[in-house]
Order: sequence, then C-alpha cells, then structure tokens
Amino acid sequence: MLVCVVPEDFAEVLEDYTKQGFRVIALAHRRLESKLTWHKVQNVNRDQMEANMEFLGLIIMQNKLKAETSGVLEDLRRAHIRTVMVTGDNLLTAISVARDCGMIPPQDQVIIADALPPKDGQAAKITWRYADNPSKHVGKAPCLEEVEINLEDVRHTHKPQDQYHFAMSGKSFAVITEHFQDLLQKLVLRGTVFARMAPDQKTELIEALQSVDYFVGMCGDGANDCGALKRAHGGISLSELEASVASPFTSRTPNISCVPSLIREGRAALITSFCVFKFMALYSIIQYVSVTLLYSILSNLGDFQFLFIDIAIILLIVFTMSLNPAWKELVSRCPPSGLISGPLLFSVLTQILICLGFQTIAFLWVRHQAWYHIWTPQSDACNSSLSANLGPEHNSSEERDVHNIKNYENTSLFYVSSFQYLIVAIVFSKGKPFRQPSYKNWPFVVSCIGLYIFLFFIMFYPVSAIDEFLEIVCVPFEWRITLFFIIIVNAAMSVLVEGGIDLWGAKCLSWLCCRRRKVPKARYMHLAQELSVDPDWPPKPTTTTEAKPPLPGNPPENGSSYQIMADS
Repeated sequence: MLVCVVPEDFAEVLEDYTKQGFRVIALAHRRLESKLTWHKVQNVNRDQMEANMEFLGLIIMQNKLKAETSGVLEDLRRAHIRTVMVTGDNLLTAISVARDCGMIPPQDQVIIADALPPKDGQAAKITWRYADNPSKHVGKAPCLEEVEINLEDVRHTHKPQDQYHFAMSGKSFAVITEHFQDLLQKLVLRGTVFARMAPDQKTELIEALQSVDYFVGMCGDGANDCGALKRAHGGISLSELEASVASPFTSRTPNISCVPSLIREGRAALITSFCVFKFMALYSIIQYVSVTLLYSILSNLGDFQFLFIDIAIILLIVFTMSLNPAWKELVSRCPPSGLISGPLLFSVLTQILICLGFQTIAFLWVRHQAWYHIWTPQSDACNSSLSANLGPEHNSSEERDVHNIKNYENTSLFYVSSFQYLIVAIVFSKGKPFRQPSYKNWPFVVSCIGLYIFLFFIMFYPVSAIDEFLEIVCVPFEWRITLFFIIIVNAAMSVLVEGGIDLWGAKCLSWLCCRRRKVPKARYMHLAQELSVDPDWPPKPTTTTEAKPPLPGNPPENGSSYQIMADS
C-alpha cells in the first residue's frame, strides 16, 4: 500500500501503540475514476489500485491475555521449562505481550536482532539493539533512546549474564538462517520472541531448537501451525479443525492450561513405565532365585504355585499399580530419561540382593531346625505324635511325592517369595513428585491388602484344601513366626534402601559427575557453558555483525562466518 501523505509522527505513534501490546491496522482510501466499472476493477493490478492513497488513520485493537495464561506460564517457569513465543504479530507487540504474561521478567533485557540480506554488493548484517524496558521508566520520557548507553553499562557490570532474551522478526530469522548459520544455535538458545513468522519458518525454528537437543512441544490453534505441530516432539492443537489433523493431541479447552496437564500426565506415564519395568524385572529374578534354590535339592515350585503367583499376584498387581493419577502440580525435578540410568539400575540391583539374601536365609535356616527331616505325609511336622509312633522303616516304605514338590524348603520359599512380590510392588510404586501417592490408588491398595490377608491366613491358619491345592505342607507354628519376622525385616530393609536411593542417589551421582567434570550430554547445555565464559556474548548494543564472505574454494566450516563491528 503506497500512501502519498502520512503524518510526521506516524512511526512514533505506531511504535508507542505496539510497545503497549496493541494490534494496529492502518487505514487508507482512494477515490476511483467514474469510468472504472465493477468488472474492470476486478482485473486491475493490486499495486496499481493501492497507489496514491490517502491516509485515514489507525485502528487500535486490544487482544487481552486470557486469565489462565499468566498462571500457566508461571507454573512452567517454576518447573524450569522454557517457553518461546512464535507469532505473526508485530515484533514490539509480541515483546510487550511477552512481558505482560511473565514470559520475559521485568528486570530482564530484550535484545532485538535486525538482520538485513545482502544488497548492492554489501554483505548481510545484523544490527543489535536493546528493546526499551518499561520497568526502568516511571513515565513516558521524551528521549528514551538515550537510555541504551546506560543499559550497556548495567548489562555488562551489574547484571548476571543469563538475564537477556533475543527477539527477532521472520525476515531477520530468514536472513540469519541463510547467512549466519553459526549464530543460529546461539540465538535460539536465548530466543524468546519470534514475530512475523511464516508457517514454514515456525517449522524451521522447531528444527533449530531440536538441533541443540531440546525436546520441543508446540501449542497452536490455526492452520498455519500444522507444520510446526507435526514437527515438534509433542504438538497440542487448540482447535478441532485443520490443526487437529497434524497434532498428536487436541484440547477442547481453548487456552494453554492443557500444557501443564499434558506434561504432568506424560511424566506420570513415564514413571509408571519405569515402575512396571522394575517390578517385572524383580518378579523374574525372585522366581528365578526360588527355582534355583529348589533345584539344588531336586525340587521345584508346583504348577498351582506358579499359577497362583502369575495370576493372583503378578497380573493383579501389574494392572493396578499403573493406575496412580498424575501429581497435581509441575515440579522442577525431571524424571529419569532412560532405563540405563544409575539410580534405576542401582535400585533394581539392591532389591535383587535383598530378595536373594532373605530367600537364602529362609532356605538354609529351615534345614537347620530341630524338627526338620525329609517330608512325608506321615512325618508332617504338625503331626508330631504320629511321627513319633511310626518307625523309620514305615517312613521309608511310604509312597513319596514323585516330583518332590511338597517339602519344607518349598513351603518356606513360597511364603517368603509371595510376600516379596508384594513388597517390591509397594516399594516401586512411586508417588510424589510425579504421581499421586499409592494410597490414593484404591484398586492397588485393595489388591495388596487382600493378598496380604490371604497369605497371612494360609500361613498362620492352614486349611487342608488350600494346602493341597497349592502343594504346601504344614510347618510348626514357631517356624511360621520366624518366617513372619523374616518377611517384616525384608520389607523394612527394602523400604529403607529404596528411600535412601530416592533421597541420596541422584545427589551422589551428581557429586561423582562433578568430580569427574563430566561434559553435558545435551548440546544446548554445552553451548550455554561456552557462552557463559565468552566475553563478547551477548552482543553489545549499537554494534553490527556482518557476514564475512568466504574465500573462493574455501567455504567456512559452520556454513558461514561473521565479524562484529561497532557502529560509528
């Protein structure tokens, strides 16, 4: 649109309104010649039609923040989750909105990167300027630009280096992507506001963030967000129209309050997966230890013992222990990102050793009891009177169990191992800070209580029908009390060890990593460390960065090179 005459203060008024977060639309008109008919107007070139127009004024529109926005962004900030604004609005409007919603704290500085493409033989360049910080001014000063000199001094002497944000427009982003590829990762590391971005540029920005090992989530509500929603690790569509097709998640609530909910649910699902994995690993090891110990005496678990363990205990526990809801709020602590991690492996190994130790104790201890002997129906330890009246020749002639299932070792290990399945299930069913506590998962609580009651019942009050079905034998009451104390000590040790790993495991690993000066795995963390000791970063105000053309036949390693010059 070409306007003949505009007010002298047009740019100043426009900047003033956009800094306040308003959306501004300019109006102009042109009187058409009477000989132009409606059909001729349809065929006139737009550039010709919009030439020599008369400026009418500005339409000021206010798009207020939704009530939930500031609270949601504050929750994300407390959880140390970085937020980035990608919008099609004016750059100054976007910066103002970012400050209003708390995305940019009042005391932080905003560095605007104005990039220009090569022109008339001159190389592409970036001009750095600091956006006006409204928190530093009580009222509207007539000469705000003079503050930039003071801001430079404050920025590099009194403020910590991490209190700055980059902002740029879509045009600048395109120039930087093409001519300053080695600066792109540095800019996206601290880039907070990206305005006037085209749909394909939103996708490029997400790819740039992913190139430095960020896990990126995208929240959008329009068709121009489809590419970015699809490219992000997790996309949330606030619309049920076009964007919902490309997005893995669709929110029926038209605001960003769904973002913390999705993150909480994702973290809870991840922790649940780890809990189930650890439990299934221990289930296999516990049963393996029981079978191995029994193999040493040419025995084994009975068929119905396997059936009871697999269906009544394992299947029920695995199904119910995964029903814990997500924790009610986001926390700054991150869940484990993989199965091969120190705390997780150490937790599994310690529980394996505990279960192995207590099964071995029960197996060896029962063989040293005064009443212990090779079991037969007539020599049952609970039927001592009958056993005393029968001679050894009668016992030897008695028909015995062919598979040697019914014996004191089998019964003792069956009781101990059955309780161990429940113990590790409770120990591994983690709650806060990613899931609700296990006592709020009533199916899991009811299942555990029911199984505990049943196991204690058959252990202390033998029922012949149940004993015959499970192929267990009656043991003296004193040994049942001993087994009870073995189970209690096993449970206490498992809980204490797992609690200690939760409290001190991550801290010990961090301490060891600090002693070894381990290099961060994520590229953005490594890049942040490099920039924290770079005296020339961030760029100072009133400076210009020019792309330095490579020598013929010698292209730069990172795709581009640059030189920084101070403005005169």
